[in-house]
Amino acid sequence: MGVVTIGTMLGTYLIAYFFVDQPEIAALIVIIATGIIFIVGHFIISGFVYLAEANRMKSEFVSITSHQLRTPLSAVKWSLNLLMDERWQKLDQKQKEYFEIMKTSNNRMIRLVNDLLDVSRIEQGRLDMRPGKFSLDDMIRDLIAEITPIARDGGVSLGFEVEGGVPEGWADAERVRLVLQNLVDNAVKYSNDGGAVKIKLGRFGNFLKCEVHDNGVGIPEHQKADVFQKFFRSDNVRKYQTEGTGLGLFIAKGIVDALGGKIGFSSKENQGSDFWFTIPIAK
Repeated sequence: MGVVTIGTMLGTYLIAYFFVDQPEIAALIVIIATGIIFIVGHFIISGFVYLAEANRMKSEFVSITSHQLRTPLSAVKWSLNLLMDERWQKLDQKQKEYFEIMKTSNNRMIRLVNDLLDVSRIEQGRLDMRPGKFSLDDMIRDLIAEITPIARDGGVSLGFEVEGGVPEGWADAERVRLVLQNLVDNAVKYSNDGGAVKIKLGRFGNFLKCEVHDNGVGIPEHQKADVFQKFFRSDNVRKYQTEGTGLGLFIAKGIVDALGGKIGFSSKENQGSDFWFTIPIAK
């Protein structure tokens, strides 16, 4: 804004110097033009300050609300677990079904609250990290074993390929697992029946690189720039999955950036997507 003001002052002065004979009028033109620039600049800066403050207050509100919600949701979760424990009482089939519905809904709410907390922390630049050595290879194998039954029910196969021996990674293992789970979950959810999801792991300089490839619905060209934005869900995925908050990839990017790695993707609509991320290698 200062550069614009100085440029305007000089430009106005030169115009006044060449086209006005009276120096008093020239000076007056310069003062008026400068005053206008300062006033406009003040309103612009005030607007940015107001938006920044509003965004900060919104993030704080989300953080406080999420913390307040997490406690009762956790209490409901433990109460449901006790009620479903048949060591205390016998449940008929209908009761079991109702309790499973309640448990599923409660877990979904807990995940949403945790996602909102992570979003708030990312926006405020205070995402806590506890880096340490861990095996990304073992983590991927464990996740595949966990997700395989769900993928099989949807007619999707899972594959894993390691490019040579890979060293341990240096990062917050719990956070990295969340990134990996988001990418693999998306790949499985948005693959058609008979689709295939392949995970690749290899070394990339001083980093480990993990790729998650699928041959699913892909991302429309005109929406690729919005993929890592909050609440983004491409138009074509709504036909396949109505559930979802659109926070997973935003959180994944925030985590990878905080760990000093990179995340990206390539995709073609109706042909599939290839998401990847890198994390530092343990020294």
